[in-house]
Amino acid sequence: MRGPRPVSQGDLAIQDLTHGARLTVDLAAIVANWRHLAAQAPDAACAAVVKADAYGCGLARVAPALWAAGCRTFFVAHLSEGITARAALPEATIYVLNGLLPGHGPAVVAHALRPVLGSRAELDEWAAQAASEGRALPAALHVDTGMNRLGLAVPEALALAGDPVIAGAGIALLMTHLVSAELSGDPVNARQMRDFERVRAAYPGIPGSFANSSGIFLGAPAHHDLLRPGYALFGGNPTPWKPNPMRPVVRLEAQIAQVRTVAAGETCGYNARWRAAEPRRLATLSMGYADGYPRAASGRGMALVGGARCPILGLISMDLIILDVTDAPEAVRGASATLIGDALDVDTVGRAAGTIGYEILTGLGSRYVRHYMTGHDA
Repeated sequence: MRGPRPVSQGDLAIQDLTHGARLTVDLAAIVANWRHLAAQAPDAACAAVVKADAYGCGLARVAPALWAAGCRTFFVAHLSEGITARAALPEATIYVLNGLLPGHGPAVVAHALRPVLGSRAELDEWAAQAASEGRALPAALHVDTGMNRLGLAVPEALALAGDPVIAGAGIALLMTHLVSAELSGDPVNARQMRDFERVRAAYPGIPGSFANSSGIFLGAPAHHDLLRPGYALFGGNPTPWKPNPMRPVVRLEAQIAQVRTVAAGETCGYNARWRAAEPRRLATLSMGYADGYPRAASGRGMALVGGARCPILGLISMDLIILDVTDAPEAVRGASATLIGDALDVDTVGRAAGTIGYEILTGLGSRYVRHYMTGHDA
């Protein structure tokens, strides 16, 4: 599966003069992933979740690429993200997933955003905002079918069906959030489907949104009217029970700042967490946890140098990472090491750090030199 083009040593040396690491984001792959996801449910519209700065990939670049491909509905988490998204997407429908915080109504209206309302208090406040504006203000209604995080409980949602506040709050979409969509056989998925169908039946004529990235692959009963993928757009595997159907999106490379040989018994890094059992060749990369690479990958993660797997040794520092490059003859000062890319996809890197690929993506730092690839760059 083709990913972002590897950056050559010359590219790094000539173009990346301000930092020792480079993050490449393949916009064409994001668009291809969106189209692949949309194709799974041809009778539904496909939105894009671009919260957390488009999962660390850069909302200002990602959102216009998706709009150009035909995506018309976007979801963010916070009002601040909605304001950023509106600047990039003047005509899009933009929903704010975390709802309506007290007093935020005027700003939501000013930027033509749609809050995802999850309580009677939010419904009342948004309906009052609409009345003060003298016009309908569209919003979504979040129904909690099992997450117990945000949203109206199913009995509350059913009791509110037909209440004037629903019309007053301009409810234009019903939505819920899957608990275990990445576990295709989990019975909670079927229970959530049943509960959401009950709510939809009580609100005839209002479109529904049920499926996140993994939910899209649970089949037609999960599709409803609007798909809501996020992680899969950015290369994460929405079907961990199968090979990843998505194209890789990000590639992270860092330059080797120094190479040295250590004798048996020598240590490296803070607190001497690693000790050489025999003479080894070490390389230090010019990046660290301040760049968003997880410190939890210390002694567990690895990089690729010239295709060779090179374990991370000792504790990852704020600005530096040490590799064992004994078996990587191409590891010389100035050469590049791949931290994300090729065999090291975001899910693999997440597992090595004891976390998930979502955290790897959303933690991508701001210090990298960033390069955005379009189809013309491939």
